[in-house]
Amino acid sequence: MGVTIHDVARAAGVSVASASRALSGRRKVTPEVAERVKQAAAELGYRPNAVAKALRDQTTGTIGMIVPGIGNPFFTTIVEAVEHQLQETGRDLLLCASLYTPEIEARRLNTLLARRVDGLIISPCDFEASAPAVLNAARQVPLVQVDRYIEGGGADWVGVDDDSALAQAVDHVVAGGARSVVFVSSRLMNSSARLRLAGFQLATARAGIAARSPLLGEFTLAWGFEAGRSLLADGPLPDAVVCGNDEIAVGLLRALRLGGVRVPEEVSVVGFDDVGHAAMCDPPLTTVRQPVEEMAAEAVRLLGQVRVGEPRAAQRIAIAPRLVVRETSRLATGGTMTGDGQEGRETT
Repeated sequence: MGVTIHDVARAAGVSVASASRALSGRRKVTPEVAERVKQAAAELGYRPNAVAKALRDQTTGTIGMIVPGIGNPFFTTIVEAVEHQLQETGRDLLLCASLYTPEIEARRLNTLLARRVDGLIISPCDFEASAPAVLNAARQVPLVQVDRYIEGGGADWVGVDDDSALAQAVDHVVAGGARSVVFVSSRLMNSSARLRLAGFQLATARAGIAARSPLLGEFTLAWGFEAGRSLLADGPLPDAVVCGNDEIAVGLLRALRLGGVRVPEEVSVVGFDDVGHAAMCDPPLTTVRQPVEEMAAEAVRLLGQVRVGEPRAAQRIAIAPRLVVRETSRLATGGTMTGDGQEGRETT
């Protein structure tokens, strides 16, 4: 049998109630009693009963998080950022992946609810099909959407300002001399894909340049490579390609290189996210950096504001991104740039 609170109290020479108060911190005891109890607990190897504490406090100290897939470097990055924010408040993260499937996503939500998580952070995999399960979960525990959101909102959301992101990308390639641009991204199954296509169309219309029909597939390396081969086969090449994420951009760069195309001399390429390998690919990728740490901090902050059953308008927070210029895009004539000594040429 494991060490109990009774054992700790006996070793410290105090009552069980005093030992419990000293270890929980909910009610004050004298510094002398607190020290004796903590020392006794450490010497005996006492571990509090997490289940009993959860039943007593009506909280588990855990937050559930669901992302479409952890193979995508962006989602890995946002998960790490959320976990860092939760650690600062003494909470733990339970992570699930929906595998880009609404039915699996709904099962994952039910699993986390059964674990009695204190709240949920989710990046819904489908703009429409994810809505019923997400709204059902939001009626039971505090819930915040991050990066992606469901049709009609229905819950707080934190993400990037896609219009600003695509405006920065398009304005940059236009300043570098591009007069024809194509957008390569994902099919419009989620809000991110929809917002980025809309932002690209708005930016090119404002700039008055020719935007070819978008190439829409998946947010993957394989799709970027396939799209690059399609551009090579169809010809002539556009002056610039703006991609819906870095995975697509890296795949496309490989296809262009194998096709003998010089980047950025013949074609400029711009990604989206600024995940780790963006700076390490060859050539280093110009991309729009998502403010991941800020997004995670806002998501955790909003989670603490949600009260289930209380009437409250859902909040939408779009955080400004910034363009990181490296070596896959042409700079404007006479432009200047600064470097950080790590990522090659970089400017904002």
